[in-house]
Amino acid sequence: MPKPLRILLVGPSLRITGGQAVQLDRLLKALRAQPELEVEFQAVNPALPGLLGWLQRIKYVRTLVTEMVYVASLMARVWHYDVLHIFSAGTTSFVISTAPAIRIAKLFCKKCLVNYRDGRAEEHLRDWPSAVRLLGKVDRIVPPSGYLVQVFAKFGLRAQFISNIIDTSTFLFRERERPGPRFFSNRGMEELYNIPCTLKAFALVQRKYPEASLVLAHDGPLRPRMEALVREMNLRNVQFLGFVDQARMRQLYSEAEIYLMSPNIDNMPGSILECYASGLPFVSTAAGGVPFIVDHGRTGLLVPLDDHEAMAREALRLIEEPGLALALTRAGLAACEGYSAPEIAQKWAELYRELVVG
Repeated sequence: MPKPLRILLVGPSLRITGGQAVQLDRLLKALRAQPELEVEFQAVNPALPGLLGWLQRIKYVRTLVTEMVYVASLMARVWHYDVLHIFSAGTTSFVISTAPAIRIAKLFCKKCLVNYRDGRAEEHLRDWPSAVRLLGKVDRIVPPSGYLVQVFAKFGLRAQFISNIIDTSTFLFRERERPGPRFFSNRGMEELYNIPCTLKAFALVQRKYPEASLVLAHDGPLRPRMEALVREMNLRNVQFLGFVDQARMRQLYSEAEIYLMSPNIDNMPGSILECYASGLPFVSTAAGGVPFIVDHGRTGLLVPLDDHEAMAREALRLIEEPGLALALTRAGLAACEGYSAPEIAQKWAELYRELVVG
């Protein structure tokens, strides 16, 4: 029997809120089910014990201490593996987490691929030419959507995509023939996700349905501003939950009737796949890679960027148009077949073999 390929996934642990950490966790489990692979994980945000753990609670010092331990750990481990599979965001995160892993892989003559997952890629590559040069040295660039393949091509970088994973068995699928005005959103409270657009759309719906409610999960630097906006707009029944773990998140998808998100920049949001797996109809702006995974009018409803009036109109359609939500969610569940863990893990295994064996 051939010797298993040894793979090290490098990226954020679930201590960081966000789609990267969730997808890494799902992929790690899927790859470990592949008998021809030995797969381990190196966190870019390791939890540190004792005094180091205390230092991690101090702003700025936290970054320095975590970076030192991360780099040292990677240096000590890298020799054992055939391929480094590096999860990557852009800008500062690229400098802190991705660039060291690429350089260490090259220092030890190891194959490495960058699993780039940031919808802000075009801005990053335009403003950080050093990132373009460094990415030109890796063995593969693998984003999760065709959208980013097109972005990389603009900068002379060849990429191929392998999609995200959704395990429908872990979600609670429920059909909603006539959804009520109970809304849910779980995007990070950062500028690029444009939460104000969601709130403004909800305000228009609440004028017609005073009982309408909105649950907002996850946190971010703009949460205080969003809470202030809710008060300024006199919105009722809006709940901010802060950080929510994956088990609770699945329950929130099940409890909601309609999902809203209004990013200005995005790549391949896992929340769309989670809506598909939950039978939750949604309205989203057509940002970045979203139209690559949503067929407007068949699996979901898309509106122009920053158009809260269009978002409200489409949300009202879901409430008032008989059969629309049911048709969309049935098509969405069928679309999940292309994102199953065994299928995606097999694609990665084939790529690893190509890199190592040729």
